[in-house]
Amino acid sequence: MSDFTVTIARDFGCGGRTIGKMLAGRLGINYYDRDLIKLASEESGINISLFGKADENGRAALFKRYNRAYGEKIISPDSGDFTSDDNLFNIQAKIIKQLADRENCVLVGRCADYILKDHKNVLRVFIHASREYCVRNVMEKFALSEKEAERQAERINRARSTYYRYYTGREWDNARNYDLCLNSEDVGIERCVNIIEHYIRMLYLKKTL
Repeated sequence: MSDFTVTIARDFGCGGRTIGKMLAGRLGINYYDRDLIKLASEESGINISLFGKADENGRAALFKRYNRAYGEKIISPDSGDFTSDDNLFNIQAKIIKQLADRENCVLVGRCADYILKDHKNVLRVFIHASREYCVRNVMEKFALSEKEAERQAERINRARSTYYRYYTGREWDNARNYDLCLNSEDVGIERCVNIIEHYIRMLYLKKTL
């Protein structure tokens, strides 16, 4: 039985993944991001490329117009809907719950905060920053022009928001969905990690830094 789970939702380009990796390294726990897709593929036997297309950053999320309340039931492999986006989400949600039950870990994206809404000792974090800051980071990381970086950041954030709304009925960037919201531009990457680590030790590990 795990002591705690950290979920991180993040603006594209704000450094959320870096914060998650640094936090996991400091605490000596596992970090899961796209690894969740691989684990879901191994669990189900479904090709990993299908999970990638239905992922929160994929274009498929942009075409979902209606909310779909998350249900835990996984469709049988005999069904034609076994590889539907909704069933792929349910398989991934199953993996997220198994990880939270089994070990202390950091889970990035994929509605993990909502999927684990009934779990105890889950710290739900949202990392954000100004549009300008995120665009600069995207330009540097992917060697893009400013306009290209703006388009990519806008597309991915829109996809994440639509994906989240579709499966949860909630707004992705609403602070009420999270326990802790941090501006990585103002606070800084390392201090964001410090704050989250302190929060975890104070609430779950009962140790001081």
